[in-house]
Amino acid sequence: MYGGKQIAEGDSIFIFASENEGGCGLIALGTVTSVSATPRKPGVARQTPRVSITVHRDALARRRLGRSELKPYSTWNDGKPETELNFKFYRQATNKIAGLTPEAAEFLRGYF
Repeated sequence: MYGGKQIAEGDSIFIFASENEGGCGLIALGTVTSVSATPRKPGVARQTPRVSITVHRDALARRRLGRSELKPYSTWNDGKPETELNFKFYRQATNKIAGLTPEAAEFLRGYF
């Protein structure tokens, strides 16, 4: 979803602990060490592409960034990195891998 199926070994990744499952939002920065596509089920017309990844944690977040911090950013076309994160991670409450713009990635790097 949102470009996540293009993830590759060596990519940087920002890890968010799902607040729907008791997590607190942004928790770590890491590097993808392996990626493998999960095979599609035969006979199912529409399937979300799925991948399995292994990540090496490089750093822990120094301050909180979760749903409550991003909720005010809901004007979807304002171009702010906070809005992009709110849209991609919290508009639909599912676990996902999402590609980010360089501006959003740079914004997140400020949390480490």
